[in-house]
Amino acid sequence: MLKLAELLCLAGIQVTFLNCHYPHHCLLSYSNVQARFSRYPGFRFETISDGLPMEHPRTAEQFLDIVDGVKTTTAPLFMEMMISWCRSTSDTRPPLTCIMADQLMSFATDVANEVGLPIVIFCAISACSFWAYFSFPQLIEAGEVPITGDDMDRLVVSVPGMEGFLRRRDLPSSGRVNDVAYPGLQHLMKIFRQAQRAHALVINTFDDLEGRFSLKYAITIREPTPLDLSTHTSNPSSHLKLPRPSLPTVSGKKTKADELREFWHGLVNSGSRFLWVIRPDAVVGKDEERQTPAELLEGTKDRGYVVGWAPQEEVLQHPAVGGFLTHSGWNSTLESIIAGLPMICWPYFADQQINSRFVSHVWKLGMDMKDTCDRVTVEKMVRDLMEEKRAEFMKAADTMATSAKKSVSEGGSSYCNLGSLIEEIRLLSARSP
Repeated sequence: MLKLAELLCLAGIQVTFLNCHYPHHCLLSYSNVQARFSRYPGFRFETISDGLPMEHPRTAEQFLDIVDGVKTTTAPLFMEMMISWCRSTSDTRPPLTCIMADQLMSFATDVANEVGLPIVIFCAISACSFWAYFSFPQLIEAGEVPITGDDMDRLVVSVPGMEGFLRRRDLPSSGRVNDVAYPGLQHLMKIFRQAQRAHALVINTFDDLEGRFSLKYAITIREPTPLDLSTHTSNPSSHLKLPRPSLPTVSGKKTKADELREFWHGLVNSGSRFLWVIRPDAVVGKDEERQTPAELLEGTKDRGYVVGWAPQEEVLQHPAVGGFLTHSGWNSTLESIIAGLPMICWPYFADQQINSRFVSHVWKLGMDMKDTCDRVTVEKMVRDLMEEKRAEFMKAADTMATSAKKSVSEGGSSYCNLGSLIEEIRLLSARSP
């Protein structure tokens, strides 16, 4: 969302970026965001509480904690803030034109209606994932959710446009429930119903990738991206040195020690060089379970490098990189597409399940390794990606990367959609009192 804010700033639109305390603290600690946005006189940061203490981990496992905190603390604070801002203006804070909110902050729609402002929803997931979430009422009505039985490869037929390839195991994680009353599922269904009340919906995608799904929504659609390409200006080759060809691997989810070892064995046994990013708090297990076998340390010494953090976009853009092993979050998926890299997908949470299926069976940009984790599978997929099937994957990846670049070039679909969004915001500003 910061990249969209920057694009709006470049168009001369004044932006107040409201962030919760915890992610804002992370931004200040691990990025140059203050210096980057200081060049835009119309930009300012504000922060708000999410109701949780700073030491709370805020991981996927604590999703409902976040939901409760936002509902009880953030929503009423945001209402007070918007009422105050609408009543008072100054040289540093001109009248508000509209509210642009992350889709997960669904309370913003009610607040916008209360204060009389248009609401623009920013959807941080893919259009295909949005459509799957949006179809959950139909899935429940058809009896496909909750899932019964053990056949996770049975096709799901109640998501229009995905009948021929979407399996039970490809549904977003919130759909893998035994009871439709599960609070997480009910919360997400409410969020996607709220989107129909928005003045506009902004999706981080491009027509050649997902046009057939974005056109399904019965509300105004704006597609001003891929944002990852629109604001990318650095030259990563100047300060990153990687041996060719390499495979970046990201472990951001909580991973059991035995799963980690299986991945590690598979990477080492594949013979490929790799850069592995493992978040420091990502490994779960007792100290003795987390000990690294000597053969893995020896195999990694010559061909691998393990770090706790890396500048992902810059790594993926580096010419030495030959593929990406990812959890298939939408930002990572887009960054890989833009870089022209094939993927091995090991999804874990939320929309990652849908994204990985599209990567493997619709866009043909890689392989889907969901619901499995053994060294033999990891080794085979890495060899396929880097050697055996490399030519076909690279051909598809090059084609899609070209389409992505074309979409944000002058006259491209995303270039034009961004222009339409900017013009719409200016029209709203002209109509505001």
